[in-house]
Amino acid sequence: MQNFDVLTLVFLGLAIFVIYKLRSVLGTRTGAEKPPRDLFERRPPAEEAGKATPLEGGSNVVPMPGVRREPVQAADPEARLAGVVAKEAPAYEGLSKIMEADPSFDPKEFVGGARAAYEMIVVAFANGDRRTLKDLLSREVFEGFEGAIADRESRGEKVETQFVSIDKADISDAMLRARNAQVTVRFHSKLITATRDSAGQVIDGNAEKVIDVTDIWTFSRDVTARDPNWRLIATESAH
Repeated sequence: MQNFDVLTLVFLGLAIFVIYKLRSVLGTRTGAEKPPRDLFERRPPAEEAGKATPLEGGSNVVPMPGVRREPVQAADPEARLAGVVAKEAPAYEGLSKIMEADPSFDPKEFVGGARAAYEMIVVAFANGDRRTLKDLLSREVFEGFEGAIADRESRGEKVETQFVSIDKADISDAMLRARNAQVTVRFHSKLITATRDSAGQVIDGNAEKVIDVTDIWTFSRDVTARDPNWRLIATESAH
């Protein structure tokens, strides 16, 4: 009986020692552990992680130039202008003043919106789409475009314009005049354009040839107005 008690104590000591070592290596469960992850769980690609989906917030609208958001939280104007214009560029000071007057103004987003507006306006003018033009042009510019469309229609002419590409869109100048921000963008694009008469014959341009076009357009908006839209106030073709 005595020998049995000694052996029992020995095995009990060994058991306590093994349990102690296991706890020191594996740790203990606290009840807050995450469940094991399914290795076959469907996960988004790494590059999509953390990105919002297009419909988050209940909207799938692609913003046009000047759509107002919350003020951009960035380090300073210099950081926000990096990659848009150089410090020594003529537009740098003007863009800085516009950002100071309107904290929601984002130069990078403006350039993207200006590219979209440029294509919309060129195509709308070719198609005689006055409704689209009226929303994007100042009154004076709209009157000029509308007059050209009416003159073309009176002769039974039609313009065919196809965008091949917008190769560059650079801000070349910017200024703040009282409450009005003005930003000038130089567009370099490739187009196929032709004008046909009432009989369908090409009388200007070439329906099969790609041409290089450089346009200099100036957009403006009142930085204190509730209307966030920028409108085209001047156009110029560079030769």
